Amino acid sequence: MKKKYVVGVDLGGTKIYTALVDLEGNIIKEKTVETLAFEGENAVMGRIIDTINYVIDGTEKNLIKSIGIGSPGPLDVKNGVIIENSNLPFKNFEIVKTIRETYDLPTYLDNDANVATLGEFMFGAGKGTENMVFITASTGIGGGAVINGKLFRGTTGNALEVGHTIVANEGPRCGCGNIGCAEALGSGTAIGKRAKEAVATNVETSLKNYENVTSKEVFKEAANGDRVAKNILETSLNYLGIAVANTITNFDPEKVVIGGGVINGGSIVLDTIRRVVGERALKTFADSCTVEKAVLGGKAGVLGAAALVNKRNNNKYFIKEATIKLINF
Repeated sequence: MKKKYVVGVDLGGTKIYTALVDLEGNIIKEKTVETLAFEGENAVMGRIIDTINYVIDGTEKNLIKSIGIGSPGPLDVKNGVIIENSNLPFKNFEIVKTIRETYDLPTYLDNDANVATLGEFMFGAGKGTENMVFITASTGIGGGAVINGKLFRGTTGNALEVGHTIVANEGPRCGCGNIGCAEALGSGTAIGKRAKEAVATNVETSLKNYENVTSKEVFKEAANGDRVAKNILETSLNYLGIAVANTITNFDPEKVVIGGGVINGGSIVLDTIRRVVGERALKTFADSCTVEKAVLGGKAGVLGAAALVNKRNNNKYFIKEATIKLINF
């Protein structure tokens, strides 16, 4: 009997990662390209199609069961629409319809943090738990939760937009239009923005040695002892820690898994988050919850997107157990 496959698409503000995945959760073929969101809706959609074409090339069409897409929210999951996102050019865009009509395959959409949550819950750091929260901090900040073994999606399917919880009374205006959002203060983008602001002043910092400074350079120079870089990280990671602490107090999980590019900045990230959680979260919840680094890295989203396919029933997700198999057809 020939193997069957699904396609997972992890759509982000920085990159598009697409993979052909077998029913045991093995990635067979993968492709990553830059999103280049500034080029507009048609260009980005074209890149998504190109990556799908690449990973399915050479595979018989009848062996591909479906396509799952993880995208930043907010979304209209039921109708397969990307409503709007500050890091993508889409607005009320029917992405599921476009892809379904292109490939004549069942196509599903969910929040990128939800699909990464599903990936980590089934195969990664959250395996074996019943109540787990996943928080991703990269270009933006998102989240997802598994409560009593089920993916919690909320009324609109956009639950745990952790990046848009308020962690300060003042601060830079977020892409959503609000002030004081965790995303505007504690994301990788926020770290890079603060670094650029510092470089533009008269302050002495090794960050000025870079033509283009991003969060990556901030982490590097902080590790080398640069005072300005260390201060930027202390401030930004403290805000991220507050968002995590608030989430723990609200959901009482046994584990919080932190993913996204920021977590790769070194031990300072988890150390700061854990310290802030200890200071800010309700003690009963903090003492019964561990905060850990995601283990699937960049593959959580694409594996979770592939897992969307057979975890849907009346627009709800049912996760029976964290088995090795992603999908049971």
